[in-house]
Amino acid sequence: MNFALFVEGPTERAIPAFVKRWLDPRLSRPVGVKPVRFQGSGDYLKSFAQRARKDLDSGELIAVIGLLDLYGAPLSFPPNSTTDEKCTWAKSELERRVGHSRFRQHFAVHETEAWLLSDLRIFPAAIRDYLKSYADRPESVDFREPPAKLLQRLYRAEALEYKKVTDGSKLFGKLTPDLAYEKCPHLRMLLGDMLSLAKAAGY
Repeated sequence: MNFALFVEGPTERAIPAFVKRWLDPRLSRPVGVKPVRFQGSGDYLKSFAQRARKDLDSGELIAVIGLLDLYGAPLSFPPNSTTDEKCTWAKSELERRVGHSRFRQHFAVHETEAWLLSDLRIFPAAIRDYLKSYADRPESVDFREPPAKLLQRLYRAEALEYKKVTDGSKLFGKLTPDLAYEKCPHLRMLLGDMLSLAKAAGY
């Protein structure tokens, strides 16, 4: 049996392997994490609930895990809410739309690239000093200049280029999952949820 990991696009193609590198050493046997890609967050929100119910009704999955970037998600958040309040509200709302105990919604705060900032060693030496202020609290990089835009700006300043899909995937391959888990509370909730579900399924 596998997890189905719903993601909003190709940028997240490296996430299943990254997740498995954290999960598998904590389980009695390896678990599968199958990506299901949507065409952006708008497409995700339009069709994720129907797709999740269909996949769960097959009986072949441990669970469906939804993952969206908080940045750019076209949701009507409660006014004046904090980041944690936005995540709590949106998680409850999207899980309500599916209405199944084995669907869990999670958010990358504010983008999956924030997790990369937890380990400065994976970046070119020229930009590491610029990222030091974010290394202890990577998820604090917010809507004003979300993580991907921050990386693009810093790479450009050093005559380098940051490409979300190709460079992001390579960096995730180098990222130490335990370090990101330690520094990123919302990632920690995602991984902890998947670990509990996998163990309950006998892994």
